Amino acid sequence: MYMRKFGIAILSIILTVSVAGAQTRTTDTALVAHAKTPIRDTTPVVQGPIRMLDKIAGVVGSSIILQSDIELQYANYLASGYQPNPGIKCSILQSLLTQKLLAQQAVIDSVSVKDDEVDNEVDRRMRGMIQRAGGQEKLEQFLGRSTIQYKDEIRPDIKENLTASRMRSKITEKINVTPLDVEKYFKSIPTDSLPTYNKEVEVGEIAFSPKLNKEEKEAYRQKAQELLDRVKKGEDFGTLARLYSQDTGSAPDGGDLGFADRNTFVKEFAAWAFKLKAGEVSPVFETDFGFHFLQVIERRGEQVHVRHILITPAITQASLDRAKAKADSVYDLILKNKSVDFSTAASFYSDDKDTKYNGGMMLNAENVETRSTYIPTDKLDPLVALTVDTMKIGHISKPQLFTGQDGKKSYKILYLKSTTDAHKANLKQDFPKLKEVALTDKINRTISEWFEKRRKETFIKIDPQYQGCTQLKGWGFTPLSAQTKP
Repeated sequence: MYMRKFGIAILSIILTVSVAGAQTRTTDTALVAHAKTPIRDTTPVVQGPIRMLDKIAGVVGSSIILQSDIELQYANYLASGYQPNPGIKCSILQSLLTQKLLAQQAVIDSVSVKDDEVDNEVDRRMRGMIQRAGGQEKLEQFLGRSTIQYKDEIRPDIKENLTASRMRSKITEKINVTPLDVEKYFKSIPTDSLPTYNKEVEVGEIAFSPKLNKEEKEAYRQKAQELLDRVKKGEDFGTLARLYSQDTGSAPDGGDLGFADRNTFVKEFAAWAFKLKAGEVSPVFETDFGFHFLQVIERRGEQVHVRHILITPAITQASLDRAKAKADSVYDLILKNKSVDFSTAASFYSDDKDTKYNGGMMLNAENVETRSTYIPTDKLDPLVALTVDTMKIGHISKPQLFTGQDGKKSYKILYLKSTTDAHKANLKQDFPKLKEVALTDKINRTISEWFEKRRKETFIKIDPQYQGCTQLKGWGFTPLSAQTKP
């Protein structure tokens, strides 16, 4: 039991702990196709110069952890709005200890990260810091040095963090579970401890998005062109982006999207981003999200640093009426033509790219990797849940107007494929869920065993100040005599 708890604690630290509470700009989802989140973000939230203790809090092999490292992360924790809790320092130290162990093993196993990866992560974090500080000049005033100097200072820690993450992935990359493993795990759960699953449904959709015609779009294309003309006449690109760009993620940063690879952007955007040279500005072009023009700031291998301005056309009542007419037509087609089933109609007519190639079936957002179509009713859009609650299995609904979380409107035809009432977990109904839990359990145990072995093989000392930390039980508390003066 202890081993399992230790594994869960380690895994949660490595995968999700961000004691610094650092925030990063989220680029408009219309633009970004894929997002990559680092395992642990230790970038300081700027609070101005902080006087910190300077002594050795821990030693892992040939690496040391300074008390100042812990104090800085704790200051960031407080700056993120959390209440004072000195116990958090135990978690911070545990996170740093695990990072050191993983990074040192990475050297032995020849696991490394490329300089480009480190540079991109440094740039990402610096953009977040500049945004939170209210601009680069204010950030530099807080830091007491230039951002270039500061980037050089944080780069080694970020590189170690990324290397540790890569090592952790190597440890668990070959872990899998067989049906026999899942059955064995299920039988190991006491009957009174079996989880209860809420009511679930399988729901399909055919979505009809309102589309503007060429005449309706022209005013927005012209607005983008006027802004491009102003840039060409010498007006500042960043200022115009802040004032007019409708990409809410990048507009506050002057339209800056940072470094990204080709797969990050939709194809039309990527085509211009990777065609132009540094300093060049594209013409106005259209994507599914509106009219853009961009400027390439720098090209680094297979990554490009760009900024852009986006003008998003507003949906008109006429375009909504056209979408409803099409939805009504497809609804009648499905009802009257028995050779056209829901799945076929979805693949031909739906505007939702996430579901149209899946027979129109929605996927459980919390189980995307398993591609489960069983969705708890409390996780559905409230209007979808309300609609399917009145439907019979195998039936379709009349077209209704829905508004997504992003504020976009569309008409949808819904299809109720199946329902599963709330129940205690069982292998027949819940195998995909149990497989996921069994896999997590196996990963936890593997991580626990790895750390348990490395802790015994590695020279580790921790300052007596932390001997009361339950998270650090077993890490060793030999007093440290080699400490630097404040």
